[in-house]
Amino acid sequence: MVFIKFVMCTNILAVAVGAPGVFKTDADYNEVSSYDFPFVSREQWSARTAKEKLPLQTPVPYVVIHHSYTPAACYDGIQCRQAMRSMQNFHMDDRDWWDIGYSFAVGSDGAAYEGRGWDVIGAHALHFNNVSIGICLIGDWSDCLPPTNQLKTAQALIAAGVELGYVRADYKLVGHRQVRDTMCPGDTLYEEIQTWEHYSHFPSTVDDLPKVKEIYLILE
Repeated sequence: MVFIKFVMCTNILAVAVGAPGVFKTDADYNEVSSYDFPFVSREQWSARTAKEKLPLQTPVPYVVIHHSYTPAACYDGIQCRQAMRSMQNFHMDDRDWWDIGYSFAVGSDGAAYEGRGWDVIGAHALHFNNVSIGICLIGDWSDCLPPTNQLKTAQALIAAGVELGYVRADYKLVGHRQVRDTMCPGDTLYEEIQTWEHYSHFPSTVDDLPKVKEIYLILE
């Protein structure tokens, strides 16, 4: 379809905000006072202990948006917690990383899930990890948009990072494909984030990374 970038995935309507089974109990979501969206801690999704950690110097100047591709979109707390464990197992066991690669993930249930968090260097964008927070929107967003609540929570999470002092007020928002040779975060989501405040066309490809001038050193 010509207008595929405006299409929402068809099974999203079943999980609109306030629908039964979306936002459940305190056992599912931890309403942190600093956040105005459902937030699920590592403990709540049964994260494994990280093998090692390196501190992230904050506030960071970049936010990188990803999609998971696999696992697929998750529409309730049970599915999304399983998706988090699946991604962490893949990153730690198959890729031999220290932990799940993303700083945070956001599910189609409208909740934000803690990955490495605000103050630990991620493994989501090679050569760019120590200047950025990486946020993964769980699902494959190549041909359709995530549900509205998922998009809004991702934006609210970034705003919270600014408010809490972990993300610079003048941060630049980029898609993963701008700093790595990849199709991530999917064509449709990538077109969507270009309409968000703070989106930056630079760097436009991985070839621009040597030209990036910031107060932080980009590590290998």
